Amino acid sequence: MAKICVIGTGYVGLVTGTCFADMGNDVTCVDIVEEKIARLKRGEVPIYEPGLAEMIARNVRAGRLHFTTSYREGLAGSEFIFIAVNTPTGSTQGSADMRYVEMAARMIAEELDHYAIIINKSTVPVGSGDVVTRIIRTHLARPDVSFAVVSNPEFLREGAAIQDFLNPDRIVLGSSDMEAAHRVAALYLPLRAPIIMTDIYTAEMIKYASNA
Repeated sequence: MAKICVIGTGYVGLVTGTCFADMGNDVTCVDIVEEKIARLKRGEVPIYEPGLAEMIARNVRAGRLHFTTSYREGLAGSEFIFIAVNTPTGSTQGSADMRYVEMAARMIAEELDHYAIIINKSTVPVGSGDVVTRIIRTHLARPDVSFAVVSNPEFLREGAAIQDFLNPDRIVLGSSDMEAAHRVAALYLPLRAPIIMTDIYTAEMIKYASNA
């Protein structure tokens, strides 16, 4: 059982966190929007996805799925930290607004006190891994703490996201730290899906190409 933190409780984050919990992991989902976390703690699901409400309820009862607005609480002891925040369309055509990814990276840096693998799950442009690495390294409250960054693009379809997560046609992982990428790959082994290992830029480009 791995200890996982998922930053963001939008479509990608909530499905990712819940499915990892259903696979037997200890998952904490973090969101700075207090109303969303309050609703989730009451058992109210802010998005519609067939089967998600039941899966959330089952894993909350089992003590494997937790919700909080506190980065400190979410990151405590977490081996894997997924960034799954929203990336709305930017001001220029085809660009992505990275402000929420950058904010998440900075808040992770301010609370991280142990080695962890940071996984980009948000839909981000090529080069985002470098951005996240630079922000975390610059703002680490504990400069002695090491970390790795892995790109793990999502390919979830609304209305079929749970099915897509649990039965993927492939899992893409990219990093300059292959040991970290293999540790993330181990999380996905129960799904028995092909795992594609690349450098971080290729992983980001695969997601870009799939969107195009």
